[in-house]
Amino acid sequence: MALQDEFHFIDQIKPKRTSQSGLIAGIGDDAALFRPTSNMEQIICMDTMVEGVHFNSKTMNPTQIGYKALAVNISDIAAMGGMPTYYLVSIAIPKDWNEADLLSIYEGMAMLADKYEMDLIGGDTVSIAENLVVTVTVLGEVEKGKHFLRSQAKPGDLVFVTGTVGDSAAGLDVLLHKGNDHSFSILEETLIRKHQYPSPRVEIGRLLSTFERVSLNDISDGLASEANEIAMASGVILQIDEDKIPLSEAILTQYKDRALEYALYGGEDFELVGTIAPSDWDLLQKKASENGYNLSKIGIVSEGGPAVFLNRDGELEKLEMKGYNHFTK
Repeated sequence: MALQDEFHFIDQIKPKRTSQSGLIAGIGDDAALFRPTSNMEQIICMDTMVEGVHFNSKTMNPTQIGYKALAVNISDIAAMGGMPTYYLVSIAIPKDWNEADLLSIYEGMAMLADKYEMDLIGGDTVSIAENLVVTVTVLGEVEKGKHFLRSQAKPGDLVFVTGTVGDSAAGLDVLLHKGNDHSFSILEETLIRKHQYPSPRVEIGRLLSTFERVSLNDISDGLASEANEIAMASGVILQIDEDKIPLSEAILTQYKDRALEYALYGGEDFELVGTIAPSDWDLLQKKASENGYNLSKIGIVSEGGPAVFLNRDGELEKLEMKGYNHFTK
């Protein structure tokens, strides 16, 4: 897309309506204006997706790129116990991308933004020599004093995780081997959807915010990495039981031998891993079940460290803080 088309493009992506009552001025001026909600703390986060690093034409179409670019940021808001409100998009565009595909990226974002009543309030468009770059900034809010930090884990806490883990990495593996246009089995489709359309756990984060103390992290780089971040921030040991890590039927059927590897190191599940006082666990599980949320107790927190260990039939194996780079295989 040539730079002289920038203003036409901006007009195309400018929202026709807004959802947040605190928005004073959105796209159209030098900056956006919004009125923070009283008695709420403001949250802000940003992530970048780069063509050839986080996606390529074999793994995601433009709509899926947009959806995921916003989803990964909303997941960070969820990990703080907050609600997403606004987002901004900076996009660096190479010459081989046409306007229709670029508009599809914004349509993918809008699919998720509409669900959470988020408003697009600004951003930037520039040209780049090669490889599309999409950077999304998301704002959110949480009640004062109700935010989560990785540093809030204490010895005696239980370690939990939402949903199932490893599915996104397995789905990406399917896509890299077969491409996005292949005719997939139902189980393969299940794994692929987890990679292309992750579900930020905002609702579970909001439920967790009703408890006095929770440490929380979203699983962007794999369970091992995110658990290590909690351990380091809190100065504790997290011990995870291998047989309690929730794995889906799809991954156990398609990738039984690699399921644990993908769960620990695959990443991009955007589930939540955290810790909570054992006295709160039964009530949390009851509330989660009533709302249809899946939570699994996978371990305990103890003094020492910081470190994370995997309990494999009574033998402890230290889990390093590392991820898995699928695009260099």
